[in-house]
Amino acid sequence: MIKVVGVRFKKAGKIYYFDPDELEINKGDCVIVETARGIEFGHVVVGPKEVTEEEIVSPLKKVLRIATQEDCQIHEENKEKAKEAFIICLEKIEEHGLQMKLVDVEYTFDNNKVIFYFTADGRVDFRELVKDLAAIFRTRIELRQIGVRDEAKMIGGLGPCGKPVCCTAFLGEFEPVSIKMAKEQDLSLNPTKISGLCGRLMCCLKYEHHVYEKILEKMPNIGTIVITPLGKGTVIETYTIIESVKVKVTLSDDTEDLVVFNINDIEITKEIDPEYEVLEEDCSCEIEEEIQECCNKHRDLQGK
Repeated sequence: MIKVVGVRFKKAGKIYYFDPDELEINKGDCVIVETARGIEFGHVVVGPKEVTEEEIVSPLKKVLRIATQEDCQIHEENKEKAKEAFIICLEKIEEHGLQMKLVDVEYTFDNNKVIFYFTADGRVDFRELVKDLAAIFRTRIELRQIGVRDEAKMIGGLGPCGKPVCCTAFLGEFEPVSIKMAKEQDLSLNPTKISGLCGRLMCCLKYEHHVYEKILEKMPNIGTIVITPLGKGTVIETYTIIESVKVKVTLSDDTEDLVVFNINDIEITKEIDPEYEVLEEDCSCEIEEEIQECCNKHRDLQGK
């Protein structure tokens, strides 16, 4: 087991493990660490703990020191300089007529590099822009193209639920979300209703999906013949989240009635009502076309 502390460099950013060495580090402390980008200022969000070697990325770098008051002041000054750099870069982008959208600017703690984050529809030739920025800031310049999900995470905003978007509030990393998740949760397949501010499928579709998967394993399909306390019947509607089904039951006096049963109160057979076999065959193509249309409009939604 290896002793580590978890450090974040941005709010709701990914957590990276560092070796606390012999420093007395607690959760909530600000620390100075060495990363692949250089010396960085971070916040300890996971206090000292022991993890296995499989959970860390080698080589494990050490925490250089607990941040001093001077370090905190430098960090704040860097954030102010980043705001000024943002305005300058916008002017230069307009001057060069580049088709790109500047999203954020970040200084490394040691001022050895300025990173400009941007989005664009395709490749952008920003060589002249880099030369101009290097001449102005007299340090290393990096222009990094990001995706729309990263843009939403950096900018933030309110989601359809009225709360701050999850990626800005607490999500450290994006997880894959697919159209199948929306379909299994009986949600509208209209992309405008299941997409977030970034235009991609909402991250929250993932939260309850494992629960739906577990329930759906024991739920009968529509048209399945089941045995109920009132006799045999056909499932005409399902209510996944409450684990119930609506069944058309033929009563003892040959009349039909619609009754809702919990799935634990019925016995599921392998028989399918012939009427529903025909209906399923007729509508399957329509459903597939609807899903395919969504996928064509959002063909990049099913990845990260």
